[in-house]
Amino acid sequence: MRNYTLHSLLFKTTSDYEANLVALLELLQHTPEQSLVVAPEVCLTGFDYENFDKAADFTQYALSRIKKLSFQKIIILTMIEKSEGAFYNRVKVIHNGEVIHERAKARLFHFGGEHEYFSEGEDSHVEIIEVEGIKIAILVCFELRFKELWKLCEGADVIATPSWWGVLRAEHFKALTQTLAIMNQCYVVASDSMNDTCSKMSGIINPKGEALYNGNTPCLEVVYSKKEISLMRRYIDVGIGNERWIE
Repeated sequence: MRNYTLHSLLFKTTSDYEANLVALLELLQHTPEQSLVVAPEVCLTGFDYENFDKAADFTQYALSRIKKLSFQKIIILTMIEKSEGAFYNRVKVIHNGEVIHERAKARLFHFGGEHEYFSEGEDSHVEIIEVEGIKIAILVCFELRFKELWKLCEGADVIATPSWWGVLRAEHFKALTQTLAIMNQCYVVASDSMNDTCSKMSGIINPKGEALYNGNTPCLEVVYSKKEISLMRRYIDVGIGNERWIE
C-alpha cells in the first residue's frame, strides 16, 4: 500500500455556493488514493450571515457530493449546519463515503462577531481520532490561539487547521501553525482561504518544524511519514505520548 499524502487546499470562496463546491470537488478529484485533504474553513459558503438557512441547506447537498469522492481518502473541512434552531460551524471528517467524526467549533472569534450568529461547541469535543492508522486532531482557525486546546492535541500525528484567517494577522497564522508542529513534533496541515481578506497562508509543516507553503498552488502535497514523527520524538524527547486517542 502506498504511503498517505497530506494535502492543504487554497482557493477562493465566492457568493456562488455551487461554484465553490465544483472548485472543491475538482481539487479532490486530482488527489490520489490514500490522501488526507484539508480545505479552508466554511469554504463552500463563507460566513454568509444573511443567508444562513440557505447555507445550512446547501451543506446537506454538498455532503452527498463530497462523500462520493471520499473513498480511500480522508477529507477535513467545516460546514454551516442548523440544529434545534441554532447554527454551528461544524468540522466534518469524511472517509469512505461516511462522516466519521464531527464537532462544532469550540472557540468563536468574537472580534469578528461570530458569536452573534453561531452557537459555540465544547472544548471537551476537541479530541484525537484515528483513521487508517493516523492519529488526527483538528483546530479550527481561532482555536489555534488557545494553549489549553493545544494540550488536547498532544500525541496526534497530524493536526489539521481549516481556517479563515485575517490577512492583517497572517504572520500570527504562520507562527502559530509552525510552533504547533514543533511543540507536538507532528505534521500540521494548514488550509486558509485565498480570499482577499484572508492570509492565504495554506501550507504543511513537518515534525521538524520545516514549513512548505502553497503559494500559487491550489493543492499542495507532502508525503506523510510516521517514521519521521517517531524519529523526531526520540531525537528530542519532550514526553509526548500517544495515549490520548479514540477509535
